[in-house]
Amino acid sequence: MPVCTNGGKMKVGVVGMPFSKGQPKAGTQLAPKLIRQAGMLEKMTEAGNDVVDHGDLAVEDIASDEPIKNVSRPKNVGTANKLLCEAVEKVLRQQQGCLVLGGDHSIAMGSIQGHLKAEPDLVVLWIDAHADINTPLTSPSGNVHGMPLSFMVKELEQYMPNVPGFEWMKPSLAAKDIAYIGLRDVDGGEKAIIDKLGIHCFSMHEVDKYGIAAVVDRALKALDPSGIRPIHVSFDVDAIDPSIIPSTGTPVPGGLSLREAYYIAEEIAETGRLSVLDCVEVNTLLGSKEDQQRTVKNTVEVMSRFYGTKRCGNVPRGYTLPEP
Repeated sequence: MPVCTNGGKMKVGVVGMPFSKGQPKAGTQLAPKLIRQAGMLEKMTEAGNDVVDHGDLAVEDIASDEPIKNVSRPKNVGTANKLLCEAVEKVLRQQQGCLVLGGDHSIAMGSIQGHLKAEPDLVVLWIDAHADINTPLTSPSGNVHGMPLSFMVKELEQYMPNVPGFEWMKPSLAAKDIAYIGLRDVDGGEKAIIDKLGIHCFSMHEVDKYGIAAVVDRALKALDPSGIRPIHVSFDVDAIDPSIIPSTGTPVPGGLSLREAYYIAEEIAETGRLSVLDCVEVNTLLGSKEDQQRTVKNTVEVMSRFYGTKRCGNVPRGYTLPEP
């Protein structure tokens, strides 16, 4: 696990994953560039981190890619995730944390699998309006951004078909090592899977009932009572209410407030154990220009708090008070 330096700061490698074929709406492939342009890396640096930008991955476009076994664009999704898997593992083995700028949520397969190769003892905090654990048998759409967890969870291996493009993927994540925060749009088949496997689940009902501080505390303790394991956060921006993040592919009313999202990020930063963060489903081809600008700005504000940006302020690196 990357070691935090003074004040919880760390060396972070940034990987862009310009990919949109896990779902039908073009646009998420533009997000890595726009999030960088909005100042994400500068905010991370200002908070005291050493930031290394590894650029965007060169994702192959496979033209002939028909649906197979209710999996849309399997060759594109599988090939792209294999590339990301290798990139994330490489960054982590250089003793850097990793920020993955997506991309739709199908990219979590490559990100988490690469993380598992470098740090097998990880836990996953999945922050999302959706559970994303449909199997091809339960998925109503066939879009892989609604299935990434099912391809990774060991307990679901017997339910998963062999899909071309996914030969490299070996389910390596235990259901007990996943916790959801923010769910509010869960398919029936997904709910059956969550209940069957006993996955830790804190929907917006629990957020409303207990408050975000208690939910984050319960989620972290459920995953890792000893507080020693690396944390993978997979953050779908649609976890946040559409009034704050309107430009995303599958918005659902009643989501996290900006303050609740800040709190989650700040608390994870405080643990000193954040190893990989996925930022996914920003789509600036959706909504008005104002919607698009608000989405990117608020995404950067939330994500930067995972790396030490604080509402109480940060002392700039190297700053000393002027002599009186």
